Amino acid sequence: MSWTAVLLLTVLLALSLSHEADSVAVPDDKDTTKALDPQGPLRRIFMPEEDAANFFRRRRRRAVKSQDEIDAEQRQRLAADERKREYHEEQRNEFEGYAEEEHDEQDERTRESTEQWRQFHYDGMDPSK
Repeated sequence: MSWTAVLLLTVLLALSLSHEADSVAVPDDKDTTKALDPQGPLRRIFMPEEDAANFFRRRRRRAVKSQDEIDAEQRQRLAADERKREYHEEQRNEFEGYAEEEHDEQDERTRESTEQWRQFHYDGMDPSK
């Protein structure tokens, strides 16, 4: 026996013993006619060509917005701008506070190191006394 025959026999044996082989579904004619039926799910997706052309022809020109819509959009833009302005102002204030604190700490470290240097190098001729 050649290796292809052994392989084919093994595959057939595995398929016949598997549980999935008992539950294979073969579509009957009713399922195939349902898929091709124009009243089925495809009918909801596709539309006739003239309807599609009318749809795009109607949507081609932009409708003029009413003054209420324009005012509402303007209010939304102004509110968004105000929120952005407040956010950036808050960020700037936080950074300024951080920078000022860092500057104060640096001044304190410099003062301390200068004081330590004076104490270490003091030769008794301090002019402040």
